[in-house]
Amino acid sequence: MTTPLIEIKNIYKSYGNIPILNDVSLSVYHGEFLTLLGPSGCGKTTLLRLISGFEHPTQGEIYISGQCVNRLPPQKRDVHTVFQSYALFPHLSVYENVAFALRCKKVSEPEIRERVLDALKLVQLEGFAERNIKQLSGGQQQRVAIARAIINRPQVLLLDEPLSSLDYRLRKDMQSELKQLQKMLNMTFIFVTHDQEEALSMSDRIVVFNHGHIEQIGTPKCIYETPANLYVAMFIGETNIFDVQVHALKDQDLMTAVEDVPLFCKNTGNYKVGDRLHLIVRPEDIRVWGLSEVDNPAGMLPGRIVDIIYKGSTVDLKVALASGRIINASEFFDEDDDKLEYTLAEQVWVQWLPGWEVLLPYES
Repeated sequence: MTTPLIEIKNIYKSYGNIPILNDVSLSVYHGEFLTLLGPSGCGKTTLLRLISGFEHPTQGEIYISGQCVNRLPPQKRDVHTVFQSYALFPHLSVYENVAFALRCKKVSEPEIRERVLDALKLVQLEGFAERNIKQLSGGQQQRVAIARAIINRPQVLLLDEPLSSLDYRLRKDMQSELKQLQKMLNMTFIFVTHDQEEALSMSDRIVVFNHGHIEQIGTPKCIYETPANLYVAMFIGETNIFDVQVHALKDQDLMTAVEDVPLFCKNTGNYKVGDRLHLIVRPEDIRVWGLSEVDNPAGMLPGRIVDIIYKGSTVDLKVALASGRIINASEFFDEDDDKLEYTLAEQVWVQWLPGWEVLLPYES
């Protein structure tokens, strides 16, 4: 098995009597894009600061390339950080900002010039070397911060919510550029964000944090399609959650009921008759049918459309079930498909196929 580049072993971190991280263990591998994901205050930025050396753990050990770095200062670790605020020098040009670390190391001027221009080319800022930082847009300043961080080719680049201040379009563009840059450099990126969509689209693996501990580690597909618990399911994307009970077992399936409608589901957790479960269905996995389209509504829930939200590529529907419970459904929009011409208050049937749901043990 590949040796981890970074190993986090049983890390605890407290500020006074306030615990921030609680027994966090994690391995990070060379060349991967790892995202620390969670709400504000969950400990993800603290962990980043521990790796960089700006904070020290209360308990536990951090290894980089096999060396314990608990007491090693930031400048002695082969990692660099891109901060949310960029931390650029406003009185210096783009060139001088990127060259700053090399000048501190007394690198020769010809080598500085070559490496600075190479770094600016990597982040698509050729021709900007003599610009003043104040003349740049937010996205351009972000690229300068990244160029400065990668100029020494560290083993690890730490990025603390670097895209949070950018507008939506620029943020999307920078997500793609960062991922391409990481693959081009074959460098390990550890990226902090609270944005689930950002984490899903950019990461090789995601670490989901909650109140100072790790809930789940996995690929974006694994995290989204097979959440480890209710917290992960609710935090990543939209969900419809039903509390159900196992009524019967048949081969690899189990029978339960939603809104008094019997349903068969895949028994993915070896559940037993009588077990209470959370049944989770993503909006995009729900199919909505008009009454005239269905001859046999077995396994379907009756409902009524109470809201229609057109989003360009999708149509999002809010459907009130017989109990009054509102669920969300999302269908890809096709302007040539008459089936997607829904109307408010329309009576419909709602369905998902066995295996499209996620079953989790009940949490009170």
